[in-house]
Amino acid sequence: SMNQFRQDTGTLRPVRRNYYDPSSAPGKGVVWEWENDNGSWTPYDMEVGITIQHAYEKQHPWIDLTSIGFSYVIDFNTMGQINRQTQRQRRVRRRLDLIYPMVTGTLPKAQSWPVSPGPATSPPMSPCSCPQCVLVMSVKAAVVNGSTGPLQPPVTRKNLPPPGVVKLPPPPGSGAKPLDSTGTIRGPVKTAPSQVIWRQASSVPTGTTVGSPASPPGPNGKTGRVALATLNRSNLQRLAIAQSRVLIASGVPTVPVKNLNGSSPVNPALAGITGILMSAAGLPVCLTRPPKLVLHPPPVSKSEIKSIPGVSNTSRKTTKKQAKKGKTPEEVLKKYLQKVRHPPDEDCTICMERLTAPSGYKGPQPTVKPDLVGKLSRCGHIYHIYCLVAMYNNGNKDGSLQCPTCKTIYGVKTGTQPPGKMEYHLIPHSLPGHPDCKTIRIIYSIPPGIQGPEHPNPGKSFSARGFPRHCYLPDSEKGRKVLKLLLVAWDRRLIFAIGTSSTTGESDTVIWNEVHHKTEFGSNLTGHGYPDANYLDNVLAELAAQGISEDSTAQEKD
Repeated sequence: SMNQFRQDTGTLRPVRRNYYDPSSAPGKGVVWEWENDNGSWTPYDMEVGITIQHAYEKQHPWIDLTSIGFSYVIDFNTMGQINRQTQRQRRVRRRLDLIYPMVTGTLPKAQSWPVSPGPATSPPMSPCSCPQCVLVMSVKAAVVNGSTGPLQPPVTRKNLPPPGVVKLPPPPGSGAKPLDSTGTIRGPVKTAPSQVIWRQASSVPTGTTVGSPASPPGPNGKTGRVALATLNRSNLQRLAIAQSRVLIASGVPTVPVKNLNGSSPVNPALAGITGILMSAAGLPVCLTRPPKLVLHPPPVSKSEIKSIPGVSNTSRKTTKKQAKKGKTPEEVLKKYLQKVRHPPDEDCTICMERLTAPSGYKGPQPTVKPDLVGKLSRCGHIYHIYCLVAMYNNGNKDGSLQCPTCKTIYGVKTGTQPPGKMEYHLIPHSLPGHPDCKTIRIIYSIPPGIQGPEHPNPGKSFSARGFPRHCYLPDSEKGRKVLKLLLVAWDRRLIFAIGTSSTTGESDTVIWNEVHHKTEFGSNLTGHGYPDANYLDNVLAELAAQGISEDSTAQEKD
């Protein structure tokens, strides 16, 4: 019936299958993947992969994915993905995999499984002996024969299986042959279910009562329907587990199914029947229990929440820090520059004019002469002073300057984070990978508001989705060090910014500002959880790129 059935709610939704051109990425078995935060690789959606592969085959140097709704550029020279909003780069790779099925139309009869046996219209063919087909045919045989007892090997077979091994009977028909070793299921399974339903997905419409009476197999050999209420739950669960073992052993990819053992309005044994039906249709399936997303720790009482040793207070609010009054841009930059009387014959990387010629900047005119050239004191990069003043006027005007070439920061860099509150405390639970210490919980709260003059659209409202946001650090020596630096980043308004969300595409909303946080407490399904052995070192490097290091904590005290 081409429907998706959700076990816990009983919802039925239509599904469809797409066919891809043999020359496309899935038709060739090409998979494009990006590297996530924990170092593993995540495949792009099928349509995105097709777009990337098309550009790659055309030998384009890069491809902009904005046209299909993603704010990324893929650079084929560096094999990197660049975020157009934040300029963050990730590695990408091209991998060869199995070719996506390209069969169109109906399957040949030799490859299909009828619902009930009928008169033979073609010469019998040898049954497939793969584990998946053996399992499907054995269940079908049990239903057709109206079996009321455990599935047993034929008594005429000479070689009996050893203990702990169940051999399934061959499918009905004159062309059946004894099964080889591939039809053997090894494990603790002793018996198969006494009664099994064999019915198409279309026979379970929305609203049908599961467990309605049904008739046993009739004398004409047609398959009868057995009421779900008469099914033995434990036996059907054993069948599902047995099928999973066979399919995993044969390399069939897994399909997670929820509530395989949980309480649900629908008998969890339907998971096993669903797998059999999908297998009969030629779709590989293996029932597994998917990992659960654990965003928050177990409930914690107020008496269990403690302050963090060595860190004052338990919360902090942000206020906008203004540049010192009376300081003109020229006076600010004078602290970081040395005048160059004889500039080299090379380009100014801001205006792209030669340093020996006047600046090419055409905006509001600074008070300095356009032909003056200066060298930044620490990194040594040389620019037109005229260009540096213009760049400073277009920024936060907070008394700091960042070299546009090497990103060296002069002064104290601040951001444009909107007002909010940061709370932090200890909770008596451990993070995965850090069993020997408690957990530091950080709670960020930022309300929606109106953008200021330093924001992208002054005077326009901005949204704040997903707040309060809960983040977690291990209460170790390095974890406390990260917390102290995060407090500095919060005070400097560098944790968040206002821009366009890379997740939802929404503009004028509060977004993370290139300092990654762990928002999953007990799992790591999204890459934003634990265990992650490199996270603390990575976030220290990200903070250093914002000009925040151990020296910054001393500066804040001063």
